[in-house]
Order: sequence, then structure tokens, then C-alpha cells
Amino acid sequence: MTAVVGLVTLFTAWFFRNPARHIPEGDNLIVSPGDGRVLTVVQEQEPRYLKERAVRVSIFLNPLNVHINRTPCAGKVSAIGHFPGKFMVASRAGATLENEQTAVLIETEDGHRVLCVQVAGYVARRIICWLTEGERVARGERYGLIQFGSRMDLYLPVTTHLKVRPGDHVCGGESVIGVFA
Repeated sequence: MTAVVGLVTLFTAWFFRNPARHIPEGDNLIVSPGDGRVLTVVQEQEPRYLKERAVRVSIFLNPLNVHINRTPCAGKVSAIGHFPGKFMVASRAGATLENEQTAVLIETEDGHRVLCVQVAGYVARRIICWLTEGERVARGERYGLIQFGSRMDLYLPVTTHLKVRPGDHVCGGESVIGVFA
């Protein structure tokens, strides 16, 4: 029994690791909000915050990935919303609209609007967001976490020059997702 408790304790400590990251420098870069595998890159209508067409980059964070979430760009947090929902497997397409989620809208100095959505999964039942509306954030800054497997949906302007495609593995705060046009 002691061994089981020890293993659970070690896994939990390892799961909540919060490694330092080397945030890339450069104009107009957008970095990954989380560690994981890019599931989808698709252009679609975002009806809640952007209310326009955007490119959605979905990143699946499995239980072995770091689950600290990072801001993809510098700017001002203009809106935060929480939506209760289901807890389907986060890699499923329907999770984007049906699962429990917290959305953060960031507006850059140049007027670009980027939406980060933390999506809970089958195992992940708790989303934590440390930001407040009106707060200024830096690119790659830690802003929250999703516990035990999840997904990040990142909505970008359709003019963004993307640097990722489905199947790519990304590192939160370090991997460049795209460049604002």
C-alpha cells in the first residue's frame, strides 16, 4: 500500500511540474499555449468572442505533457469566460463546443485578437485560469493549467502565417505556432 501511495504522490508531483521555458524573441510571433500534439488546423467561424472567421489550432495535452498554459502573445486580456459542459475525450472533434472550458481573449498592441480556450477532457475535470480582465500579459507568460489531460484551442486571425500542421508536437511558450501578418 505504501508503494502505491508513493507512486501516486510521485506522479502527481511530476504532473504538476512547471519548467522554465525559453520564450522566442521576435516581432509578431505567436507561441504555443501548451505542450502537446497539434490535432487540427482549420479555418472556421468563432461565434462567441471573435464573431468572425479565424484559424483554430487545437492542441491535445495528454496526461504525460506539462499542463501549465502560457499566453501565445503579448497584449491586454479583454475578456474571460467560463462555459460549463461535458467531459468527453478532449481529442474528439465535438470537445471544442461541448466540453467544459475557459476562454481568454487577448488583444495585441497592433489590434490582433487571439482567443485561447482551455478545454477540459474525460480525465481533466478542473480548469484553472489566473488572469483577470484588463490585465496586460507577456508572450509565453504562465496563465493557468488544466489538470490531468486536456486540450487547448487557439483562434488566430485568418491572415496569420502558420508554422504548424496536424501531428506536430509543440512546447508551451517555446514553439512558434505562427506569425501575425
